[in-house]
Amino acid sequence: MTKSTAAHYPNIAQSFGITGIVVLATLVFSPVLLLLNELIGEEASMLLYYILAVGLSFWLVCSIRKSKTSRCSFNLSIENKRTIPWVVIGTIALLFGVISPISSLIPMPESLEKAFMDFGSQTGVFAFVLMVIAAPVLEELIFRGIILDGLLKQYSPIKSILISSLLFGLVHLNPWQFVTGFIIGIFSGWVYYKTRSLSLAIVIHASANISGYIARHFIDIEASMDETLTEAYGRPTNLALAISGAVVVVGICTYFLHKEFQKQLPPEDLPRPTEQIFPADTPLPADSENSAQ
Repeated sequence: MTKSTAAHYPNIAQSFGITGIVVLATLVFSPVLLLLNELIGEEASMLLYYILAVGLSFWLVCSIRKSKTSRCSFNLSIENKRTIPWVVIGTIALLFGVISPISSLIPMPESLEKAFMDFGSQTGVFAFVLMVIAAPVLEELIFRGIILDGLLKQYSPIKSILISSLLFGLVHLNPWQFVTGFIIGIFSGWVYYKTRSLSLAIVIHASANISGYIARHFIDIEASMDETLTEAYGRPTNLALAISGAVVVVGICTYFLHKEFQKQLPPEDLPRPTEQIFPADTPLPADSENSAQ
């Protein structure tokens, strides 16, 4: 059912436009990455490049949102703290038991293997800040805090979650990260729909990324590129047990999250305190609402 209102932003077409803005910004700022590599190193330059490209995209999209709706505030509160461990465990199980097996089925050209190995070998503090702080915060602000939040006001929850997850996967511009973005996006979108808490979405994203960051310290990236998932687990039985166990864990976490969500008010009635992302002196139109929608 559609409940379209001019005061709501974005709709589906505008959501694709927002994704286009992010992709365009990453392309426009790519020369900055090349220039800074020699000056401050690959990890620091990647972090700075990401903040410039995605941070500017967020500022622009949030400005558009505020001009259309007179607000750009986000709910960063977590009403039920008991949900935190369940979303963390569920995310990790989903990543290793569902997403990794699916991604491993997609062949990777040799031309891209080096790029993935170079990025996968980054294990310093700048890589940590990028993966565990900058990316979860900025991307969730855009894809859950703005896109999904706006879609939920106009379309059904299933349609809104699927579209925002599709766009979140597409923005990564490769099929391997698309799988991760799409599936994690569905889980994160469901949690956001039930709680309207952007912080929980950030926790989910950060949990997935920190799992990958930690794995970098224990996995030979170059060797892993040349072996199948079955070879990585030793034998098919081990792989089947790992996947089955992870699916069971995801199911248990989802069940307990569902039970916790039932104790809360319906999404449309949840109290929604706001946290202003822009400081008071940011030159944007005055906010006419005191609570996030």
